[in-house]
Amino acid sequence: MSISHKNTSNENSVEQNLAKDYVPKMNMGNLPMTNQIDDALKTKMEKTQKDIEKFKGEIVKKIKGVEVIGVVPAQAAKKIEEEYEISEEDAKRELIHVLMIVSEKQFKNIGKIRVDAITTAKKINDKFWVHIMTPVDVWNLGLDSKFDIMEALSMSFPILDKGFLAALRVTQIHKSLVLKKFEKYVTSYVLGGSLVRGETKSTSDIDVFIVIDDTDVKRMSRLELKEKLRGIIYSYIQEAEAIAGVKNKLSPQIYLMTDFWEAVKDAHPVMFSFIRDGIPLYDRGAFLPWKSLLRMGKIKPSPEAIDMFMSSGNKLKETVEKRIFDVATLDLFWGISTPTQGLLMLYGLAPPNVFETVKQFREVFVVKEKLVEEKYADILEEILIKVWKGYEHGKIKPGDIDGKELDRLSKNAVDYIERLKELREQIEKRTQEKSIEVIYDDVFGMVGALLKKKSEIAILTEFEEKLVKSGRFPQRFLENLKAISKTRRDVAKSKETKTKKDNLTAKQNRAVDNARKFAAEITTALMEYTQRLDIASMERTRFVLKNENSNVEVFFLKSVFVVEGPKIQKLSGMKLVKSDTKELQEELLANQNKESKIDFKALEVLRKIFGKFELVY
Repeated sequence: MSISHKNTSNENSVEQNLAKDYVPKMNMGNLPMTNQIDDALKTKMEKTQKDIEKFKGEIVKKIKGVEVIGVVPAQAAKKIEEEYEISEEDAKRELIHVLMIVSEKQFKNIGKIRVDAITTAKKINDKFWVHIMTPVDVWNLGLDSKFDIMEALSMSFPILDKGFLAALRVTQIHKSLVLKKFEKYVTSYVLGGSLVRGETKSTSDIDVFIVIDDTDVKRMSRLELKEKLRGIIYSYIQEAEAIAGVKNKLSPQIYLMTDFWEAVKDAHPVMFSFIRDGIPLYDRGAFLPWKSLLRMGKIKPSPEAIDMFMSSGNKLKETVEKRIFDVATLDLFWGISTPTQGLLMLYGLAPPNVFETVKQFREVFVVKEKLVEEKYADILEEILIKVWKGYEHGKIKPGDIDGKELDRLSKNAVDYIERLKELREQIEKRTQEKSIEVIYDDVFGMVGALLKKKSEIAILTEFEEKLVKSGRFPQRFLENLKAISKTRRDVAKSKETKTKKDNLTAKQNRAVDNARKFAAEITTALMEYTQRLDIASMERTRFVLKNENSNVEVFFLKSVFVVEGPKIQKLSGMKLVKSDTKELQEELLANQNKESKIDFKALEVLRKIFGKFELVY
């Protein structure tokens, strides 16, 4: 949804203008100025910048609790003036609209604040028109379905921002990217969490909830639709954060509408909180009615959900006694089994089951490596096999183990865990050297395969030229690749020079751990990038044939495929023959990174089959 002047053509959305003109932490002096702007306009812009900075300085001194001061973009001026009923006479003065948001705690003083702000603005520049709001005033715009006004205000150029405006801006940009691509599937895009509750901290995420309409899905399963949209919606996070100048903040949660409604009927607390607190940034007539129904007490748990909750009170005494025993045995079981499995995986073995865990621990660390004393294998076997499996199979019951016995088992378990910590250090010294080689081979192998380069120097050079400088990946990914390479060299050098075998320094251990984290992040980003390339490759080959009777999809690959609803066919000579999804996917994969061309002879055949049609890309 965009805000624009009326009676103009070829208008750009707020996000398009922002992406073109906005620089994070921009002030008025950063606004683009071309050689065509005459001296008078330059002087006017410089004066406006000085005036707005002066206004900010005086307001901050006079008024406490100012969270935002921003200049509403020119594209939105007309819409703002219509909404706030600014007279035609004032509008002709080319007003500069200033957004000022004060803390909700200052609500009682809002009248005095408004007078002070307007008086100060008029004294500095009689074209300043100040809009004084609290966060609740902003949320009310969403609750009143005034999404375009809310969007226009959130795109204000920040002069002062304690985080509120940036949070709004990044959600609006992400929303616009999602709607531009998938508007027909999006039922509601809702802001929630600590931001709307007024509990935001510097470390808080920006929670958004996206409800997907799956009621009219025919060509794919609902889960497939959700996962497809989820991947692309998540891929827009970095783009929105980059445009908005915000890092690691946006946290979207995606729900299918049918699943969402089932969760509401089952009284899921998250859904009730979402409906109660959420503020819509976009809604196709679903979320706001839900919110009204909840407020009126019309949304209630189903009888089945009530029965489920009420049944927890049955046999209370028996449940409590059993639970005490369960907690004790569960804590012992998970407290030693999971760390043990972790060490076996660190050693290089696959995660084993309970019996294999006990067996492998004894065989590997006691018998083979001689790293651990026999008594610790005995402790592991007693707790995992005798106690837990005995309880699980009904051989041991709650009354069979008293407090004294539980105390003994607990002390043994604590002693075992302390010994496991020492064992981990021993294993890590042996595995770090192998680990960094695997990390290096995996990440450089993946990058090299993508860029079709083999040597490290060629991979790093190509990564910088094609992926970093083009803005596809951040500069830190290049630095992290270099850090992985350096860690590998340092570990290899340490192995050659140290007199004690397998004795890496703590600093090198940390470096290997960091390399592992860097590699995981880079690998994830590369997988998402290649998936986007796959989608783009498919879109290049896809066309739609439109006529009065039908719309069918056509893919110009090695063969020409025609997709009509669930039916997939391909052109063979002068007719269509049956094909399937597997064959289409194989040819799409084979066509990646190749130039796509329309087969005009095939078009003539299709014209005979379907009649006169329009080819749409």
